[in-house]
Amino acid sequence: MQRADTGAKEKAKQKVRNRLLNNLGLKLTSVIIAIILWFIVAMVYNPKDSVSFSNIQVNLINTDLLEKGNKVYEILDNSDVVRVTVQAPRNVINQLRASDIVATADVSKLTEVNTIAINYEVLNEDVEILDITGNHDVVQLNVEERARKWINVQCNIVGEVAEGYMVANTSSDQTRIEVVGPKSVVERISYAGLDIDVTGATSNLSANVDIQLYDAEKNLVDPSHIEKNAENMRVEVQVLATKEVPFELKASGIPAEGYLATGEVKLDPEKVLLAGTVSTLSNVSKIVIPETELDITDAESDVVNEINIKKYLPDYVVLADGSFNGRVTATAYVEPRVEKTLLVPAANITVLNTPEGYEYEFADNETCRMRISGLDADVSEVDPNTVRGTVNIGEWMERNSIRELTAGTHEVPVSFQLSDQVSIDNVTTVRIYIVEVEDE
Repeated sequence: MQRADTGAKEKAKQKVRNRLLNNLGLKLTSVIIAIILWFIVAMVYNPKDSVSFSNIQVNLINTDLLEKGNKVYEILDNSDVVRVTVQAPRNVINQLRASDIVATADVSKLTEVNTIAINYEVLNEDVEILDITGNHDVVQLNVEERARKWINVQCNIVGEVAEGYMVANTSSDQTRIEVVGPKSVVERISYAGLDIDVTGATSNLSANVDIQLYDAEKNLVDPSHIEKNAENMRVEVQVLATKEVPFELKASGIPAEGYLATGEVKLDPEKVLLAGTVSTLSNVSKIVIPETELDITDAESDVVNEINIKKYLPDYVVLADGSFNGRVTATAYVEPRVEKTLLVPAANITVLNTPEGYEYEFADNETCRMRISGLDADVSEVDPNTVRGTVNIGEWMERNSIRELTAGTHEVPVSFQLSDQVSIDNVTTVRIYIVEVEDE
């Protein structure tokens, strides 16, 4: 009974096997044709397509590895921005957006030539993507040591204040800041600049100003890779009015015997530009320097002295020119006394107050000898032919207690009027012949 059942099963298996193997080539051909037909249908109704997305940002990961190594990096040639092309069935392409594309570069895989391979992905893993590529495969970096230093802050004036005014002083919240960044860039930075515009200003200014970085040649340094401990500062600018006034100085003392002061004092510079408030400067017309600053006592030549005029400035007034140190050179001129003897003709002398009943006359060729002295320039200008003198008979008689004039020759004093710069060193007299007039 069991054998009969076993035989039946074998017959059934053989029958199935025969059916499967019967026309096997035809059956395989049918399968292949079916697959081809399915592929053709798929290509017709959902063909392969591609799409490109521009300006995809590459995300750098593990950048903290550089920071831990005291390194900083700079992305070169904008290599972290790529154009990504995706190949996929059209129904997938139609659904893709730029936000679905992810590009990453792992800093831990940085090569010796400072490049990192870019990995491209689509966020939705269930989407069937045939291919995804970028227009370049690596991000290029410039990797340097991190450097830091403190630099001075400098206020830079932009523009010109109104005419008659000046910038007297500038100040900021801080005098130094710290910068951190790539060593090659940090080493270029010389100072931090605060540019403030004062165009047309007539009063003090105050403003918050962005900090700019400059090299030693006063060129701007790109701050994009530099960290600063401050981005802006408060700047105060003091604006003052200006006024130019002269100096006034006279010499004191008397030169040595045989010498005279010309009276001229030369100052270099002769004027000074002052700065202060408008109301303060309105009361300043000159800077008076005490005579004690230029003493010519017993001098036999010119006296030169350097004077610091800052101590003689009025309160709340300062020097406007920052390049002027406040020192003025004063020179008092001293020359030898020059003597000269003049013979003034009697014709140049006028006789006054002759008593009634008397007349006078001069002897022929009568002259008055006069010795003068002074500075050469002044003495040289005195011409004996133009000098005029007077004889006052009445005063002469009174001074000598002469009650009655007698006829005859008398030697009487002569008064001359000369320049104050010339001295008459002798008693000048002239001989006059007095004649009594007889009544008719």
